[in-house]
Amino acid sequence: MATLLIFHEVDDVDHWLSSPRRQELFGPMGMTVRTFVDPGKTNRVGLIVEVPDMDTFQRMMESEAAADAMKFDGVRPDTILVLVEPEPSV
Repeated sequence: MATLLIFHEVDDVDHWLSSPRRQELFGPMGMTVRTFVDPGKTNRVGLIVEVPDMDTFQRMMESEAAADAMKFDGVRPDTILVLVEPEPSV
């Protein structure tokens, strides 16, 4: 499993929070998602996503289903920033 921290902006935070699209997209691929909002009431939001592997995540992000979900949710694609938790050093 890989843990990702994802930031991006949305058109409407309340709509984004209430949308079922995240679970519809991530859930069947074995991904879990936790959502976060900026307490400063900006349109910045974040996710912690547990993914089976980075290849699965990348394929999902490049899919038409992901593009449709982002459009429905009002995600501003040009603002997406994905950080990956590094593997622990032995």
